[in-house]
Amino acid sequence: MNFCSDNITGAATEILDAIIGNNARPLMPYGADDITTRVEAHFTEIFERDCTVFLVATGTAANALALAAITPPWGSIVCHHKSHINVSECGAPEFFTGGAKLIALRGADARLAPQDVFAAGVPAPHGVHGVQPAALSLTQATEAGTIYTPADLAALTGAARKRGLKVHMDGARFANAVAALGIPPADLSWRAGVDVLSFGASKNGALAAEAVIFFDPELAETFAYRRKRAGHLFAKMRLLAVQMEAYLTNDLWLRFARHANIMAERLAAGLAGLPGAALVHPRESNQVFIDLPEAVIVGLEAAGFAFYRWGAADTTCIRLVCAFDTRPEDVDALIARAARLSAT
Repeated sequence: MNFCSDNITGAATEILDAIIGNNARPLMPYGADDITTRVEAHFTEIFERDCTVFLVATGTAANALALAAITPPWGSIVCHHKSHINVSECGAPEFFTGGAKLIALRGADARLAPQDVFAAGVPAPHGVHGVQPAALSLTQATEAGTIYTPADLAALTGAARKRGLKVHMDGARFANAVAALGIPPADLSWRAGVDVLSFGASKNGALAAEAVIFFDPELAETFAYRRKRAGHLFAKMRLLAVQMEAYLTNDLWLRFARHANIMAERLAAGLAGLPGAALVHPRESNQVFIDLPEAVIVGLEAAGFAFYRWGAADTTCIRLVCAFDTRPEDVDALIARAARLSAT
């Protein structure tokens, strides 16, 4: 009954079985194996164009190294002030870029607006004395669980292009966005103007596997060296690759994400009608942000349900996150307990 995050889960059985099944035979190291080659080809098929793909073990590495490939040390990265790169990566983007500055903007429901991006992309008026705008980083799905549509993305990337910014997407929950909208992954990435995508798997069933996908191969010229220098070129890279292969095969990634989204929809629908309850953000993916009376929150915690309060220590907004293996009975149990607590 733990709804703290989608990374509190273990790895999916399908992925663990794939690791075990490919563990015994010897394969060449550092990605020079047939599994890694197949994964690269699979991404090309999924995104309907040639991609340059690099596997890493964590989302922080994927984001920081991707941004380093498109941002010089004297550059700036426009992002939302609640973005993971701004508040949850311990300065990794600044470190791996060699000192680039994050320009954190506000926006409702953790989404940015094109006009704000356009304004933030203005070069410093004093030439070499100020950082030079270099990149825009977007999160899909956002930290509020909301989703950018293709039209939203096109407007944002269009504003970025007019300022000469490259576009990075933090796709830790990219699968949830694709599953929610039911459209091709290409429509939420390169077709909408994204240059490089951090494609997440760890929050959706993988043990430890993420992919950095460049849709413009020229932008990837230095990435192999950056990955090695950062310690993410695994000798036994095939054990990352086999996770990703299992994740992508037969649309497992989308089936897992769809289940998580459905569980969150069920949770939001069951809680939103209770006395004193109000959704803080629209429920669009696998996260639910909701205000509940303090007594209900305390009662849920006492009953063994785990979740985070979202904001100040005394906030009555909680975040509930559903995962690939969230059980309907746990969702229903939380709703039922909240209803009983609301009635007392």
